[in-house]
Amino acid sequence: MDFSNIYGHEKTIKALKRIIEKDNVFHTYLFVGEEAIGKRLVALTFAKTLLCKQSSTEPCNSCISCLKFDSFNHPDLELIEPEKGLIKKEVIDKLIKSMSISPLESRRKIIIIDDCHLMGMEAQNALLKTLEEPPSYVNILLITSNTKNLIPTIISRAQVIKFNPVENEKIVDLLVSKYGKDKGEASFIAHFTKGSIGKSIDLCKSQDFFDLRQSTLDHVHSIIKGDRLNIFNSIDFFIENKDQINEIMDIILFWFRDLLIFKETGNLDLILNRDKIQLLSSETFLDIEKINGIIDNIMDTKRIIEHNVNFQLAIETMLLNMQEVNSDGDSSRCKI
Repeated sequence: MDFSNIYGHEKTIKALKRIIEKDNVFHTYLFVGEEAIGKRLVALTFAKTLLCKQSSTEPCNSCISCLKFDSFNHPDLELIEPEKGLIKKEVIDKLIKSMSISPLESRRKIIIIDDCHLMGMEAQNALLKTLEEPPSYVNILLITSNTKNLIPTIISRAQVIKFNPVENEKIVDLLVSKYGKDKGEASFIAHFTKGSIGKSIDLCKSQDFFDLRQSTLDHVHSIIKGDRLNIFNSIDFFIENKDQINEIMDIILFWFRDLLIFKETGNLDLILNRDKIQLLSSETFLDIEKINGIIDNIMDTKRIIEHNVNFQLAIETMLLNMQEVNSDGDSSRCKI
């Protein structure tokens, strides 16, 4: 584990290396970015470098400190992670007590709290007192994908490091060179995950995702072809895969986005579902107004589901509207 093996985030890594080089390490950092974007890996590598015996801007990966770090057995490292979706106050209380003990093998003690937004209010308030006056040898790395759930004073006590999505081209290159994906599939994954390197790798290695994508598109194709009876089979599909509804809805949105571009420009370079061009071209009988109507309905359904309105009714309405847009040009949005 070192910075050279991390894809993307070059500016962030360069800034962290400069901090290490100048020995100007802040007491508390808050790593902020979307889930699975790479902030945890960067935070771990930053911590490993700070603890490395070689005192360089990269961990040496060979000293006793680096070896212990790699096995998460370093006495001066504490990694806090949520249990069952929560970081309890008792965990933070125990952490605070441990901070009073000086480092055993290094000149620093590194505390990493992953998904720190999952601390309860009591836990956050307890930690806040420590952030105000941390021991001189302690460095705290907070990692979050949701700053809205953090007390503003915690954010104000930390040096915020923001992580942006990784460029699609870099993700495509990685998936092609290291994971053997063809460029079409790699491009779809990179766009689908919106620049999340972790999610891209997970989807790349998951045949289940591509099976889900194919099944979703099969149901969509059947519906817009006008087979009303198939709507009921499709509803069962959505219910059976309710836990993956976000992925399913995004698959559908990407599909109709591609269909709209295909109709308007015919430029295949802009198509994300390039491996499905034949299927896409078979749906060009839909005019642009109807496609826009379907996209509106899908977006409305996503919002409805997020607000925990009756799931089955929301899906059924979306699918019926999708077919009605096909059959009579009614592009009215779904309403529940």
